[in-house]
Amino acid sequence: MEKNCCHGDRTKERSDSERRALINRLKRIEGQIRGITRMIEADAYCVDILTQVTAVEAALGGFARAMLSEHIMTCVVKDIKEGNLETAEELAATVERMLR
Repeated sequence: MEKNCCHGDRTKERSDSERRALINRLKRIEGQIRGITRMIEADAYCVDILTQVTAVEAALGGFARAMLSEHIMTCVVKDIKEGNLETAEELAATVERMLR
């Protein structure tokens, strides 16, 4: 029995479309961060910068929720079906950290 969907090496095989979607989200977030840097360099108003920081936090939250959902629907479901409850315990700890 495999330890996780991670094939024992703590990696996960992703489809090309899943990988592309995740990378595209991260690239958009990188662009937002670069925008904040430019705003600081241009001495933008504090509230305008903080508004962009809030947008980045929301984008990262969306990315994390997408990753969590995919993990649950693949790794966690598979392992529970195979009787490996360690993955469920790991999921609970992960959600706990995310909610702090």
